[in-house]
Amino acid sequence: MANILKKVLHNTSIKSPQDMVFRAAQTAEKLTDTATEKQQEELARYLSQMKAAMYGDGEVEPSKETAVLLCWEACKVGLPLLLAQKLSLLDFETRKDAAQVCGCIFRMDSNADGPGVRFVHEHPNILDILFQGYDNPAIALNCGSMLRDCVRDESLARMVLIGPLFREYFKKVEVSNFEVASDAFQTFKDLLTRHEPLVAGYLQSHYDEFFGAYVNLLQSSNYVTRRQSLKLLGELLLNRANVKVMMRYVSDVNNLKLMMILLKDNSRSIQFEAFHVFKVFVANPNKTPEIVEVLSTNKEKLLKYLGDFHTDKEDEQFKEEKAVIIKEISMLQNQQDIDPQADD
Repeated sequence: MANILKKVLHNTSIKSPQDMVFRAAQTAEKLTDTATEKQQEELARYLSQMKAAMYGDGEVEPSKETAVLLCWEACKVGLPLLLAQKLSLLDFETRKDAAQVCGCIFRMDSNADGPGVRFVHEHPNILDILFQGYDNPAIALNCGSMLRDCVRDESLARMVLIGPLFREYFKKVEVSNFEVASDAFQTFKDLLTRHEPLVAGYLQSHYDEFFGAYVNLLQSSNYVTRRQSLKLLGELLLNRANVKVMMRYVSDVNNLKLMMILLKDNSRSIQFEAFHVFKVFVANPNKTPEIVEVLSTNKEKLLKYLGDFHTDKEDEQFKEEKAVIIKEISMLQNQQDIDPQADD
């Protein structure tokens, strides 16, 4: 038996890791909103012991063998689902322990053969339960943490992306509670950046649906939502895995017009993030005639605006990029100048 397990079980009536997990599940299953203090304390103790056995206690290092055993046993008795269902009944510290225990289970050998991944595939409703946790500020951050642990696995991320749940994230990132909205956005971002080939395929096959919803985030009345969405959009478009999506996005003149509006937002941070998307339109060597027309029509205004744009930034890369964009715009000609027969 590993040293950490000996220490955890010392002076307790628990006989084995299996016994520890069984007791935790049994106690969680009986827990209701009228649970006694003794029941609450029992579950808190079992989860604290499991956490120590999985992660170590600061003095004794954890054992991978012990952690794996606990994860498999927890899944056998359905503990992750029970904890997700009962999370709102737990006190603050016990909720944190529950989230850490579940996190270890979901991350353990993160592939299709891992106990946590297999468990979620067999009980996919746990993803819905955790997502619904965003509706309760008391458990929202715990649920968000567990969701992110789930979507570290590509197969589980795919389940969320292609299912109805993903569409709901567009609403959750705009809730009025700042902490909840920020956590939901972090999960949203993980889904869109962690598994690049998966996301590239998803964005290509769901382009209209995704960007039709995403434009609402870019135009949100919530400053934080606008800024985070702009920053994430820039990351997505500049990711080489998304080159086909990027080319389609920067060929749409409505997207360009939106970025030009955001370039002049009252917030300097919004302006800066908008610039990093706007530059992709300008730098594209295969601009559509509509894109060229908008840029060339607004050429003088853009050159004047960009000339004074964030001149106080001590960022050499930004300065170089701005100079390139200004040069590119200055070289543009109106389509009518390029092709005198255009109106014939």
